[in-house]
Amino acid sequence: MQRARIFFTGVGGQGTLTATKLVSLTALDEGLPVTSGEIHGMAQRGGVVESTVLVGYMSPKITHGEADLLLGFELLETLRALCYLKPGGVVVSNSQALPPLSVATGKAAYPELEAVRAKAQAAASKALFVPCRTLAEQAGSAQSANTVLLGAACAVGALPFGMEALERSVRKYLKPALAETNLKALALGAGAAQS
Repeated sequence: MQRARIFFTGVGGQGTLTATKLVSLTALDEGLPVTSGEIHGMAQRGGVVESTVLVGYMSPKITHGEADLLLGFELLETLRALCYLKPGGVVVSNSQALPPLSVATGKAAYPELEAVRAKAQAAASKALFVPCRTLAEQAGSAQSANTVLLGAACAVGALPFGMEALERSVRKYLKPALAETNLKALALGAGAAQS
């Protein structure tokens, strides 16, 4: 069994918790022992959302330096969460910004993509940045950006199961009206990861 500590970070409205649930349910369907937790999530749009999925561990917590995989649904939150990544861990992140309230109100500056990429590459064995919103729109809905990111993570072998298992979960756990768009989003994310 492949053990994994996965740290999810994004902002409210991006589907971070939906992605967390999808990964947890997929791992369960694959017969893997799963513990999941929400570290602190603000349901309103723009608030920071952090959650965890641990496969093969009893605790739902991930402390600094423990995550095997950091899934960043928002670029600045990826930068902020790098401290959770273990040495040699993997980062899969959205390359497109969704500036938080602190940036919108001028209280904070937003980092450049290349600065975030450089810090992620310094901390990780692999750091992949994917234009999730653009690919989600190509799939048919900007709301599928979360599954674009999951498709990219799966394609580089960062999740403890394969693409077929993830596709089965999309069909099984998402509403039928959303499944086709999200299957396209998975494929586009996987394609971006392999290009």
